[in-house]
Order: sequence, then structure tokens, then C-alpha cells
Amino acid sequence: MEKKEAAVVVVVVVVLGVMVQGTAGFPCGSTFFSALVQLIPCRASVAPFSPIPPNDACCTALRVLGQPCLCVLVNGPPISGVDRSMAMQLPEKCNVNFGPCELVKEQVRT
Repeated sequence: MEKKEAAVVVVVVVVLGVMVQGTAGFPCGSTFFSALVQLIPCRASVAPFSPIPPNDACCTALRVLGQPCLCVLVNGPPISGVDRSMAMQLPEKCNVNFGPCELVKEQVRT
């Protein structure tokens, strides 16, 4: 079942990637999904309990996209297989001088 879910995620990411390419202005488009697509090279480094340091592609994407894209990602909906606290450590691990993202607490609708 996990392979089927992974295939669906890949299809969604490809479709979103095509949609994001048309986004002008901010490279990540200031949306959760476009930030997610742009920061795919960082996925192995932000998996829960991952000992894998960010690779050059991840650090380059982080530098190019900037703090707003990372903050969009860490404050967006939960992502299966992504540890938000590890994602927030990426700037330090990549030697990128970003201020910290403020975590937005989820609001409970009644």
C-alpha cells in the first residue's frame, strides 16, 4: 500500500511542479505546495530521525528560495514523513543566514 501512496504523491508533486513553473514573483509562489515542490531535494534530510545531512541540491534550493518558502513549508499542513523541527534546522545545517520561522499553531474549528 505504501508504494501506491508514494506513486500518488509523485504524481501530485509533478502536477504541482508544472503549475508552479508559471508562478511569477516569488520563486516558491508563497504557497505551501509550491514550497514543497521546490524543496524536494531536502526530503531525505527532514525525515523523522534521519541522520542524513542536507545535500548540495537541498542547500542550493534553500538559498535560492529563501526563508519565506521554508516558513510556508513548516507552517503548512502536516506532510507525511517530514519532521518540521528538522526542516527548521536546514538553514543552520546549510550555513544559510535566515531568521527563525515562527510556528503557527493550528486553529481548531468548532
